[in-house]
Amino acid sequence: MTAFGKLIRTTAFRLTLVYLFLFALFAASLLGYFAWNTRRLINEQIMTSVNAEVGVISNIYARYGVLGLTRTIGNRTLRPGANLYLVTAPNGQTVGGNIESLAPGVMGTTGWSETFYRRLEDQDTADHRALVNVTELSNGFRLLIGRDLEERRRLFGIVAQAAQWSVLVVIVLGLGGGIFVARRVLRRIDAMTGTTQRIMAGDLSGRLPVGRSGDELDRLAENLNAMLERIEALMVGLKEVSDNIAHDLKTPLTRLRNRAEEALAKASNEAEYRAALERTIEESDGLIRTFNALLMIARAESGQARGNMDDFDAAEVAHGIQELYEPLAEDSGMTLRVKTEPARLHGNRELVSQALANLVENAIKYGQPAPALQPLSAGAARGEAATDNKANDILIESRRDGDQVLLSVTDHGPGIPEADRGHAVERFVRLEASRTQPGSGLGLSLASAVATLHGGALKLSDAQPGLRATLAIPALAGAGLAVQTPDVPHKAA
Repeated sequence: MTAFGKLIRTTAFRLTLVYLFLFALFAASLLGYFAWNTRRLINEQIMTSVNAEVGVISNIYARYGVLGLTRTIGNRTLRPGANLYLVTAPNGQTVGGNIESLAPGVMGTTGWSETFYRRLEDQDTADHRALVNVTELSNGFRLLIGRDLEERRRLFGIVAQAAQWSVLVVIVLGLGGGIFVARRVLRRIDAMTGTTQRIMAGDLSGRLPVGRSGDELDRLAENLNAMLERIEALMVGLKEVSDNIAHDLKTPLTRLRNRAEEALAKASNEAEYRAALERTIEESDGLIRTFNALLMIARAESGQARGNMDDFDAAEVAHGIQELYEPLAEDSGMTLRVKTEPARLHGNRELVSQALANLVENAIKYGQPAPALQPLSAGAARGEAATDNKANDILIESRRDGDQVLLSVTDHGPGIPEADRGHAVERFVRLEASRTQPGSGLGLSLASAVATLHGGALKLSDAQPGLRATLAIPALAGAGLAVQTPDVPHKAA
């Protein structure tokens, strides 16, 4: 398709043609209305002038008779720019006036009419048009007084010429503006098309150009760029998951196979076979948990879990997780405390609970304080109440902060260095300090995906000492702030 063909097929050019037609129609209607009112005004002025003159001449005829009438008509025909006059006898013979000929039948009827005429001694042989009034006098005489309509014709000519030029100017400017707008839009569309072709070719880093005008195309490009960024992030995440599955799950699968092979080669009795099968089942359960976590992360990041969202209280989730993990914390020599206030949000309760459970599991695994902190916490060293800052405590907290609900887990362990916090939420990432602990490196990834699904974020901060992991999720619209409930400590037996 040629460049001109693409140009005239654009929506902008077609809209310009529609607006051009409407503007031309409006201009023509406006000029027509002006011409019609001008014609009416001229006719009214002529009628007023002629009626006044008919009244004067009729009085003269009534007082002085035919002689006075013909003398008055003769004098008036000699004036510059005189009106049209004609007096006829009852037999139709011309008595006086300045008209040589009229259209047939004009003198036969009284009243107003438009007619063609020719003046006496007029060198121009063409007929002229006039608006005349025929009045019947006494004794059968008839008086015609009229006005030439040449002025009206000239005015109409001026209006018609102005209309022609106006329409021509509107067409030229409209077509020029349409071509300019269409070319500008076409350039932007072509730029977007080129970018989309590069993206379809595999370059997911391409973005649509955004101008500075802030028009509808810029807003469309911004939304499409946001969508492309989301698609790129999902594709990168998919690639990372594939790579991580290939690398990180290869080791446990190999270990599973080796244990089964070793059992076949070395086991000599039922007890050894049973032990080998138990280790195999345990390893398989770990793999299943890893795949379940990956599936849950994929569901959260793709938005598939939005269909199960409901309104619930974050405080209830916090208390439920505390009750569930209290025995595990006691086995690790730690204490779970919960500090909540009613804070309602709209979301997937199962996923939010799982994300908070992952944070609690991480705190139990990696939140053991350093030996130097066991006797006395950092808060107690500053003179604060020891009952509120025990080194072995893990605090689960839910509260309302402005338009967000904060679900946080705070421990007093070694924490995560600030430089590693962004890297820690990636899939299968395990920092050096956690290499000796069992796990797959998916806990923080799932928590981050759940927070993103709900329009929030996972924030990692320094608890001085320790780590505070916070799920910041938008609060339920219309839910007010509530009074905070006191801490509920649960100490290990």
